[in-house]
Amino acid sequence: MSQTHSNQETHTAQDGKGILITSPAMHQLAKLCKDQGKNMVLRVGVRSGGCSGMSYTMDFVPSIEINDQDEVYEYSTSNGGYFKVVCDPKSLLYIYGMQLDFSTELIGGGFNFTNPNATQTCGCGSSFAV
Repeated sequence: MSQTHSNQETHTAQDGKGILITSPAMHQLAKLCKDQGKNMVLRVGVRSGGCSGMSYTMDFVPSIEINDQDEVYEYSTSNGGYFKVVCDPKSLLYIYGMQLDFSTELIGGGFNFTNPNATQTCGCGSSFAV
C-alpha cells in the first residue's frame, strides 16, 4: 500500500499500519535486509538518552527474538521482496505514525526520522522529546 505524504511516496505495512517508509528508505532497507540473510528482521524502537532525551534505535535481529508483545509489520517492495519491521509496545507509543526516510547526501545522509509525536528534535535528527 502506498500513499503520498509531503510530496514523497510513502509505504505502509501490508496491513496499512506501522511506520511510514519513503521509497528511498524502502530501497535501502530491502538491500540491507537481503544482505543480512534469511530470518532477520528490523527492530525499531526508542531508548532513553540522546540530545533531546530519547533516541531512536534500529538494528537487525534474528526473527527468533520477536516477543509475543511485539508488533510485527510486513512491508513489500516493488520487486516482489519483503521485510519485517518489529517494534515493542512501549516504543510504539512514541513512534507510531513516524516516517522513515533515507538520503544519500554526503552531509546529513543516512536514515532520517520524522516523528509527529515529537515536541522537540535535535539537530542530528536521531533524538527527540515528547
